[in-house]
Amino acid sequence: MAQAKLRHRLSSQDTAFLYFESEEAPMNIGSVAVFEGEISYSRFVKNIEDKMHLIPRYRQRIISAPLNLNHPTWEFDPQFDIRNHVIPVRLDPPGSEDQLRELAARLFQGMLSRDKPLWEIYLVHGLEGDRSALVSKVHHCLVDGVSGIELLMIVMDVSREPPPPPPPSEPYDPPPLPDIATRFFDAVFDRLADGLKTSAGFQRALLSAIDNPASTRSLSRALETALPYFLRPGLRAPFNAAFSGERKLAWSEHSFAEVRAIRQACSGTVNDVVLSVLGGALSRYYEAHGMSTEGRIARILTPVNVRREDERGALGNRISMLLVEVPLGMRDPVERLKVINKNMDRLKRNHIADGMELMADAIGDLPPMLQKALGTLPMPGNTVANMVCTNVPGPMIPLYSAGHRLEAHYPLVPIAWEMGVGCAVTSYNQKLYFGLVADAQAAPDVDRLGNFLTESYVEMRSAAGVATSEATDVEQPERRQKRAAPAAGQTLAADAR
Repeated sequence: MAQAKLRHRLSSQDTAFLYFESEEAPMNIGSVAVFEGEISYSRFVKNIEDKMHLIPRYRQRIISAPLNLNHPTWEFDPQFDIRNHVIPVRLDPPGSEDQLRELAARLFQGMLSRDKPLWEIYLVHGLEGDRSALVSKVHHCLVDGVSGIELLMIVMDVSREPPPPPPPSEPYDPPPLPDIATRFFDAVFDRLADGLKTSAGFQRALLSAIDNPASTRSLSRALETALPYFLRPGLRAPFNAAFSGERKLAWSEHSFAEVRAIRQACSGTVNDVVLSVLGGALSRYYEAHGMSTEGRIARILTPVNVRREDERGALGNRISMLLVEVPLGMRDPVERLKVINKNMDRLKRNHIADGMELMADAIGDLPPMLQKALGTLPMPGNTVANMVCTNVPGPMIPLYSAGHRLEAHYPLVPIAWEMGVGCAVTSYNQKLYFGLVADAQAAPDVDRLGNFLTESYVEMRSAAGVATSEATDVEQPERRQKRAAPAAGQTLAADAR
């Protein structure tokens, strides 16, 4: 059957998120989305169910190879039931935002069951102001930030009453899961085929190196620069500590028009603004914990999208990493932004992201059995990075689900390796949303850091000479809404970075 052709073996990068997760540090990404009105559970389930053929990977589960001879495969789940993944919950009165944060933190923590497709959506009723919320939880091996936004554009609608999605070309009729013998021989065959591809790729790379020595020298310099830069020890933050596995959340939102004006006034990027605001918040947080910020930096691990244009719409992960140094003792937020901008330019000139990708590829070439074993080893104390901050452009138009308008969208990111706080940033409908995820033991006062984010943002806006402004919705004319409805793998306009 045609659906069976979607069987797919995970890439090394996707599989790494499986190998290196634990109960204390699960590798899930997600969001808290707040909607006007009370969303009907039955209508919401039908809305998602009618689009499942557009996202077939969400009907597939992970099946491991015998003896870890190869990476796992995605296989259609014969027992798939959408009601095992879309789960209704209700807040006790009064249904405050603090209650929503506490509930979302509990739902977001913990590993997803590998006996079914690796995603869950909780439909939360009882939120004050006659509102609903969706708390989503998706394994990082399934999506990265960019493909997660593309997925959002498929499962959401661009009008209250959208046209029906295109029907599936065939009914969902999954084949049985492969037996152990089939999985064994497939794993061996694919491993041999991968070996041949690697050999052919090495030959092509060798010929390319001979034909284009300048490019080869550039990649070599990138690798030589990236390795010592990434391994250079840094100073620990107050929240660089062992994990309990319990999560706490904080979030905030700001006018994107203001952020754009700050970017223009300071001759930087949106990401520079984000990191400068985060640096100001971290300075306050360090000092609140009795730590001096004089001459100190925070090292922020920043994912970089390396997805090619022809890979847009594909699930899975195509990311590299940059380790950005953010000055903490610098009081002037505009000067801090300029330093960050220079640091980012230097990293780009030295092709650090390329070097990091080469290092990841080298690890990915190790036998899967060895990669799996590495994932079970106890991790040493992290002195490389203080935290993760990911910034993914999102849709700048209003979205809807089951006839209800999406009012706010707070992103959530996994945390690991003693980086006790993670920051995720995304844009939606003329606002910029910050989501903080913390381990409750490493950073029990993450709400204080959230307040410092707001203080730092206000300070940044004032220093840049930007007036306050309200976010203005961009409503699409009705005749354009139908044309804008995304097909499988398509996305709508995101903010210009």
